[in-house]
Formats: sequence, C-alpha cells, structure tokens
Amino acid sequence: MMRCAECKGKGLCGLPRCPIMSRFHAQAAMKPATSYQGTSPSVFIGSYGYPDVRGGPLLINDTDNPPDWIRNNLGMDDIVSIRARTIRGSAGLHTVAGSLQEIALSARPLDVDVSFERPVAFALDFDGTVAPIGFTGTVKRMDLIGSASVGRAVDRITSDTDIGATDAAIALSHDGIDVYQITKLMTAGLLGKRQAFVPTRWAITAIDDTLSTGLKKEIARYPPVEEILVFSGEIYGNRIAVILLPGDWKYEMIEIWGKRTLWAGDEEMIVQDREGMNKSGYSPITGAYYSARLAVCEYLKSIRHCARVLVVRSVSSDYWAPLGVWVVREAARKAMANPPVLVPSLDTAVARAVAVIGSDRWVPHSTLIPELRTQRTLFSFTNVESH
Repeated sequence: MMRCAECKGKGLCGLPRCPIMSRFHAQAAMKPATSYQGTSPSVFIGSYGYPDVRGGPLLINDTDNPPDWIRNNLGMDDIVSIRARTIRGSAGLHTVAGSLQEIALSARPLDVDVSFERPVAFALDFDGTVAPIGFTGTVKRMDLIGSASVGRAVDRITSDTDIGATDAAIALSHDGIDVYQITKLMTAGLLGKRQAFVPTRWAITAIDDTLSTGLKKEIARYPPVEEILVFSGEIYGNRIAVILLPGDWKYEMIEIWGKRTLWAGDEEMIVQDREGMNKSGYSPITGAYYSARLAVCEYLKSIRHCARVLVVRSVSSDYWAPLGVWVVREAARKAMANPPVLVPSLDTAVARAVAVIGSDRWVPHSTLIPELRTQRTLFSFTNVESH
C-alpha cells in the first residue's frame, strides 16, 4: 500500500478515487468562481521552483488560526469543511508582494476583492506540515479594502532591518506574539536583515525550530525538575505522552503510526530521533519533532526548570486527513496543560506512558531510556546525600 505522503492524491494506492480527496471534495460545497469578495486571514507561499516561487492570499470568510478551532470545539470534519472551502490565490510575487505583506502584518483579517484569470479549481495537495487547501486560482487582480491593524511589537520588529530573522522571531515571541503570527510574518518576508518571502511549509518548521532552540538556551540555566512527571493529551486521534525527568536538557521523540493509518501502510511505522543541547541535521520525524519540542519548552520556561524529556506520539486511524503539523503542537500543548502524574521511578514513568499510548512496541526504539537507566545525574547524587 503506497503511503499517502508519497501519493498526495495521485491515485498510487490503486483505488479509483482517493478517499481523502473525496471527503474534502464533498465538504467543498461551492461552485467554481472567477472572483472573491471577503476576508483574507493569511497568505501562502509555495516552494515549487524556489527561489522563483509563486504565492497569494488565503481566501475564506472564517478563521485560519488553529487555536480558534480548538477553542470553538471544532471536530475534524468541521476543520476539513473550512479548509476544503479555502481558496489559495496564486500569482508572481512581484505583482502581489505589498498586498500579501499587509495581510500578514494585520492583527485582524483584511477584506479583499480578488478576480481570477479563470474559475478556481479544486486542487487539493497535502503533506504533514501545511494545512490542506481545497481550491486554487491564478490571481488576475487583487485589491485590499481597508488598512492593516498592526500591533506595536510587530510594527517595531518588522521595521527593524538591523535585526536578524532568528532574533526577530524570538523577540516577537517574548512580546507575546504567538507562533502562528510569527510564521505568517516570516513567510511574507517581513523578518530579518535580508527580508525575503519564505515558502510556507519551510517557515512553519523554521519558526518551531527557532523558538524552541531559543527556549532551550533559556531553560538550560534553570534548575532541573525535582520529580518524575508524566503528561498526556489527545487531539484528533493524535495521542501524546510526555515524560519529564530530573537532569540537564535531553530530548527524544518517538512517533508511532499504526497499521493502515494515514502515513503508514500494512505495517506499523515507528520513527525516533533525539538531541542534547545541539541538534544536527533535519529530524526524520520532520516538522512534528520541532512542534512537540516547542510545546515542551514553553512549559519548562513557564515553570523555570530544565528536564530530560521523552515525547511519544501515537496516531490512530481517527486521524483520517492530514491537517498539518499544528495538530502535534496543539496536542503537545494540551498534554502539558493537563495535570501531570507524579511517579517514583523511570520504569514507572515508562509503564504509565505505555498505558497512555496503548502499546509498548515503541519502548525498544528509545535510546534515552536505556541511557537513563545506566546513568546517574548530579541531581540523583545530591538527592541521596540530602537523605
């Protein structure tokens, strides 16, 4: 069975119609149009042909912000309905650059009037990083109605071309700007000394990596957690278990895709990756690795402690459509917001995580667990001496 990640709706599985595309198409419920009048909550920059890429506005009279979807208790079908009706405008960046940057800067969706060269077409493309979009259309003309409402911090930092993109993203985060708006600003070419448009799927992972790397440096200065804690949470068939243990920063993530789930075929798929203070190379878990890491780092900063971290993500068949890597970020945030279970030992923590995930087949894939069983931290020695 060909994986959906490789197929992207091309029919490589042999079925007459892609079941994922069929469900999106059923939710579209709109006739192809040659114009759009309404709000544009965000922008999208493609990666094909980089650096000569195309981009345009996302057009939907609805929110494009995942935390809003969760706050409003939207189910997967509700989100699919929103994304299936979303139109992605496409044009050469030289013709729409200013308008896209206005949309990205604005704290509220801007009203737009867009006409297309021909009726928009259903053209679903999906992967594990970007939320899917149902329709696409080549922009013939685009007018903004009204002006962007720009927050003070965003205006100050995006106007500063003496600050690098990394420092700009971290500064925005320190000022309370959330990861979704920072990503939007990066993809629209509004951060850094050499401001340039960045493909959306690249910007998503880059911001998750940048912000969590900055947080790692902060929490490395904090004392380690004093107890072993197990957190858990679930969103849309994505179940997360997080173990925090005393010690300096170490991070491991294990991802499990069950048989006949979205990215797996007839065999279960388990992927593992880990790091210390430095991370070399792009994770084989791809964007989910950095999204989960950001959620854990946000929590550790909030409690002003460091930890050794094991994250396990299990994906069930309930997750029938790829909604984007934001699902992992929000599932991990939900786990870290739930009350943790205090356990007396590493083995008890692993047993608790096994119970949360519903399987122990991931345990042999961990390299952090056996290392922790054989190493004693400075904390463990001082803890013994105190008794």
